[in-house]
Amino acid sequence: VTGLTIRHLGERFQRSNDTISRYVRKMIVVFSSNPFYSKYVHLPKPSDSVPSQLRDNPKYWPYFKDALGAIDGSHIHCAPPSSTRSLFRNRK
Repeated sequence: VTGLTIRHLGERFQRSNDTISRYVRKMIVVFSSNPFYSKYVHLPKPSDSVPSQLRDNPKYWPYFKDALGAIDGSHIHCAPPSSTRSLFRNRK
Protein backbone atom coordinates (compact mmCIF):
# COMPACT_ATOMS: atom_id res chain seq x y z
CA VAL A 1 0.00 0.00 0.00
CA THR A 2 3.03 2.28 -0.15
CA GLY A 3 2.41 5.45 -2.11
CA LEU A 4 -1.37 5.13 -2.27
CA THR A 5 -3.78 7.84 -1.25
CA ILE A 6 -6.25 7.53 1.62
CA ARG A 7 -9.03 7.20 -0.94
CA HIS A 8 -7.30 4.29 -2.69
CA LEU A 9 -6.68 2.54 0.62
CA GLY A 10 -10.33 3.01 1.57
CA GLU A 11 -11.45 1.44 -1.68
CA ARG A 12 -8.95 -1.40 -1.39
CA PHE A 13 -9.91 -2.34 2.18
CA GLN A 14 -13.57 -1.31 1.89
CA ARG A 15 -13.39 1.18 4.78
CA SER A 16 -14.21 4.86 5.03
CA ASN A 17 -11.54 7.47 4.47
CA ASP A 18 -11.94 8.55 8.09
CA THR A 19 -11.23 5.02 9.37
CA ILE A 20 -8.18 4.64 7.11
CA SER A 21 -6.85 8.05 8.14
CA ARG A 22 -7.33 7.30 11.84
CA TYR A 23 -5.44 4.00 11.63
CA VAL A 24 -2.65 5.42 9.47
CA ARG A 25 -2.08 8.09 12.13
CA LYS A 26 -2.02 5.43 14.85
CA MET A 27 0.55 3.44 12.90
CA ILE A 28 2.73 6.51 12.41
CA VAL A 29 2.68 7.16 16.15
CA VAL A 30 3.60 3.54 16.91
CA PHE A 31 6.43 3.41 14.36
CA SER A 32 7.92 6.73 15.45
CA SER A 33 7.78 6.07 19.21
CA ASN A 34 9.88 4.02 21.57
CA PRO A 35 10.49 1.10 21.81
CA PHE A 36 9.85 0.41 18.09
CA TYR A 37 11.82 3.39 16.75
CA SER A 38 14.84 2.94 18.99
CA LYS A 39 14.96 -0.81 18.34
CA TYR A 40 14.47 -0.94 14.56
CA VAL A 41 15.54 2.44 13.15
CA HIS A 42 19.28 2.88 12.82
CA LEU A 43 20.50 6.02 11.11
CA PRO A 44 23.85 5.82 9.35
CA LYS A 45 26.86 7.37 11.05
CA PRO A 46 29.13 9.74 9.13
CA SER A 47 31.89 7.15 9.43
CA ASP A 48 29.78 4.41 7.74
CA SER A 49 30.98 3.47 4.29
CA VAL A 50 28.86 3.35 1.16
CA PRO A 51 27.52 -0.17 0.46
CA SER A 52 29.59 -1.99 -2.16
CA GLN A 53 26.44 -2.61 -4.25
CA LEU A 54 26.39 1.13 -4.98
CA ARG A 55 30.09 2.01 -4.81
CA ASP A 56 31.27 -0.76 -7.15
CA ASN A 57 28.46 -0.49 -9.69
CA PRO A 58 29.16 1.99 -12.52
CA LYS A 59 25.45 2.05 -13.29
CA TYR A 60 24.54 3.57 -9.89
CA TRP A 61 27.66 5.19 -8.47
CA PRO A 62 27.61 8.36 -10.65
CA TYR A 63 24.18 9.16 -9.22
CA PHE A 64 24.91 8.29 -5.59
CA LYS A 65 28.49 9.50 -5.12
CA ASP A 66 27.43 12.99 -3.98
CA ALA A 67 24.26 11.96 -2.15
CA LEU A 68 23.89 13.68 1.20
CA GLY A 69 20.99 11.88 2.82
CA ALA A 70 17.73 10.05 2.35
CA ILE A 71 16.84 8.83 -1.12
CA ASP A 72 13.38 7.54 -0.28
CA GLY A 73 11.57 10.85 -0.72
CA SER A 74 11.85 11.81 2.94
CA HIS A 75 12.00 15.45 3.84
CA ILE A 76 13.57 16.51 7.10
CA HIS A 77 11.99 19.46 8.88
CA CYS A 78 14.34 22.42 8.95
CA ALA A 79 13.78 25.89 10.38
CA PRO A 80 16.83 27.99 9.40
CA PRO A 81 17.11 31.69 10.19
CA SER A 82 15.22 33.93 7.78
CA SER A 83 18.47 35.39 6.42
CA THR A 84 19.56 31.97 5.06
CA ARG A 85 16.18 30.38 4.43
CA SER A 86 16.41 30.56 0.63
CA LEU A 87 19.55 28.37 0.69
CA PHE A 88 17.59 25.51 2.24
CA ARG A 89 14.50 25.57 0.04
CA ASN A 90 13.71 22.38 -1.93
CA ARG A 91 16.64 20.44 -0.53
CA LYS A 92 16.26 16.78 0.35
